[in-house]
Amino acid sequence: TPVRYFFMNSKSNSLKLEALLNGDPELIRSLYHTLFPKVVSFVKKNKGTYNDAEEVFHNALFQLIARAKVRTVIIESSFEAYIFVICKNLWRKELNKKKKEVRNEEVLELKTNENSQLTAILQQERWELFEEMIQKLSARCKALLIDYFNKIPYKTIVSKFSFASENAAFQKVFKCKKQLADLIKADARYKNLSNS
Repeated sequence: TPVRYFFMNSKSNSLKLEALLNGDPELIRSLYHTLFPKVVSFVKKNKGTYNDAEEVFHNALFQLIARAKVRTVIIESSFEAYIFVICKNLWRKELNKKKKEVRNEEVLELKTNENSQLTAILQQERWELFEEMIQKLSARCKALLIDYFNKIPYKTIVSKFSFASENAAFQKVFKCKKQLADLIKADARYKNLSNS
């Protein structure tokens, strides 16, 4: 599928999106230095942690990549401002979800066993696909992602994997997550599980 996107204000924005889709390390480094601190500040001011901000930032980049691959992306502001809005929306959704979980705790307990079992089976199948695909990555990528998904701080990851900086670790995690996502989406089972 060809990539389709549209910018109101800047040719450089289209080049930045192209660079993001290609996993360009220069662009990722730039976003990490200029935009990520703002995301950390926003998330921390809104009941979140540094680790939450990392997750939101990663997810925002992946969401933009996925969106650009399937439909036209309209950016009326700067590229960085657009990503920041995605980050803010993702974190607000997460906060709303947490509120809902607290409010619905008692209601959830009243769900039938049958529904709970079906959900558990589906979650297990998704987990098995994830586990299977992560095994196909290089040993370093696999170990890195296991630490990342276990919310090990980047400072620890830098030391453990001998990265030059947190930025270098961030870039490697981003590339490994992209490889894993591509493997999962290429598997025939993914379509059935994502539609369930």
